[in-house]
Amino acid sequence: MNQASIHKYLATESKKTIANDVEALFEQRLATNLTLIKDLFFSLYPEKDHKKSFVKLLRTLPILFEQRPSPLKLLDIQRINEGNWHQSEQLVGMQLYVDHFNKDLKGLEKKLGYFEKLGVNFIHLMPITPRPQGENDGGYAVNSYYEVDPRFGSTEDLLDLTQKMRDKNMYLMLDFVANHTSNEYVWAEKAMAGDPKYQNYYHIYPDRTLPDEFEKTLPEIFPMTSPGNFTFNTEMKKWVMTVFNQYQWDLNYSNPEVFIEMLGNLIKLANLGVDVVRLDALAFMWKKLGTVSQNLPEAHALISLFRMCLQVIAPGVIFLAEAIVAPKEIIKYFGSGTMKGNECEIAYNATLMALLWDAIATKKAVLLYKNIHSLPEKPKETTWINYIRCHDDIGLGFEDHHIHEIGWNAKSHRKFLLDYYCQKIDWSPAKGHMFMYNPKTGDGRITGSAASLLGLEKALEQENQSKIEQAIAKIIMMHGIILSYGGVPLIYAGDEIGALNDYSYLEDHDKKEDSRWVNRPHQDWDTIAQIDAQKNHHSQIFYSLQHLIRLRKQHPAFADRNNIILYEAHNPHYLIYERPMGKNNGVLVVCNFDEVPQAIYENTLGSYGSKSNPTDLISGEKITFPNGTLRLMPYQMLWLGKTK
Repeated sequence: MNQASIHKYLATESKKTIANDVEALFEQRLATNLTLIKDLFFSLYPEKDHKKSFVKLLRTLPILFEQRPSPLKLLDIQRINEGNWHQSEQLVGMQLYVDHFNKDLKGLEKKLGYFEKLGVNFIHLMPITPRPQGENDGGYAVNSYYEVDPRFGSTEDLLDLTQKMRDKNMYLMLDFVANHTSNEYVWAEKAMAGDPKYQNYYHIYPDRTLPDEFEKTLPEIFPMTSPGNFTFNTEMKKWVMTVFNQYQWDLNYSNPEVFIEMLGNLIKLANLGVDVVRLDALAFMWKKLGTVSQNLPEAHALISLFRMCLQVIAPGVIFLAEAIVAPKEIIKYFGSGTMKGNECEIAYNATLMALLWDAIATKKAVLLYKNIHSLPEKPKETTWINYIRCHDDIGLGFEDHHIHEIGWNAKSHRKFLLDYYCQKIDWSPAKGHMFMYNPKTGDGRITGSAASLLGLEKALEQENQSKIEQAIAKIIMMHGIILSYGGVPLIYAGDEIGALNDYSYLEDHDKKEDSRWVNRPHQDWDTIAQIDAQKNHHSQIFYSLQHLIRLRKQHPAFADRNNIILYEAHNPHYLIYERPMGKNNGVLVVCNFDEVPQAIYENTLGSYGSKSNPTDLISGEKITFPNGTLRLMPYQMLWLGKTK
């Protein structure tokens, strides 16, 4: 049932018939998942103390279902029939700030044709909900979970946008900040006014006794700008847990009332036409004394409980795990054990992202191979978001023992990467900046636009054409990898035209201490208006990515079926992997991470050697093997297909 069929069905069938159909399916989903919901609920909230809360949840589920608009209920049925739609090769995403892209939601709606021109059909909008004035963590300090901040427009504007997107078969992802609220949220205000009910919605303590116990094991997320994990509130004269910033109050999910209320907020957000909900900071959602309060088993159970309830009410909506954690922890957010495949349908492939930047700096893929080989296979129903960067910083999230196993010193290697990208090495082409450097540990993170980190900004300053071409090749290769690897590729807005660092944040009092704003540029519509007329680096990058996106959608091998096979290149500068499909429909991706040409033997390519008469899908040229070798130019990438 496509969108046209849904409209026809709504127009021709009686409201009573439609209501009966969707109601029956709701009852069926509830009956199917009830035992699992009950087990998850009582694993978090012991049955002897929380029977009434569970009854309240059961009464809440049908009420929330009734609130879901009829067209979205029918879309849910369509998505169920489609199966794992989020694994399709047809999906290509873009992440953006609405006000940086084109002022507001109405402005964004006017640019839907731009996404279509590039080939993007999956859009992640950074937070558009109300937030405090001044510092607000880029909108992640929320004053509402489902209203629209007036600076971006209105709820009606958002509903208009999501309707237009559905008509164009486009998908929308919005954030659900599950871990915390702002200190201006209605619950926080009631807590500050002395209401004990709402004080129990947060981790609030009368003195430092328990906060000091927590601090013994809790790490600091922002040690420079927000040290410690608790803030003294002068109105209550009590201590509040504020893991991220003093204006972000952590929710107390050990209180089942918080879960039930947050489920209602989640559904109200989904009812605006959201297809994917990005669960922000989900690794932090459960707090326990004596632990780091990250990635706890209870957090996984809580996410699964959210997911099971969402699948009963709005099964067409899925979860993305915003879990930028160690590789062995990321895989758990798909669900493990009895909940395997029943947690989040999508997760960020932060490991791949960090390792790609490592390979660029070292000009070698050895650490990338080591880490990918060590990752367990994800559940078949799930997929990755693959990206080279996002709105946030780039963390060096790989494990030390893998660095040691290839003969490098982990501490020295991390220092090299920070120095390479953050302008501490003269010969490095990168123009990045440091974020949250901790002199006690030497840990830090990297900020910068893709183009500036890959050398384009510096090359343009030097007016060095050779270096400009090399930077462009890096940009195209990095995006080519995320477009061909298993999962949904996500491009950060501006990277598709080679946007450079935006230093204007230094003039903004509320932003100047947060170097992440350097990689959140405003969309340059003047440059885009000239993209067809001027043959420059902007147009070269745009049309190269457009071409790769079109090729991705033409080859079903790029759908995520856990069909990635790594090939040993026997050359440290190469990354080679296959996306197999049938006898002759697979694609072999070959990348050279070095700044000089590199060769490999033909037999390294397996069945994609000369006997298969391979063609590079990107250039359309036949591949030859002089002297039995394949030679790639600096930062060149091939997508090899067999001639049928």
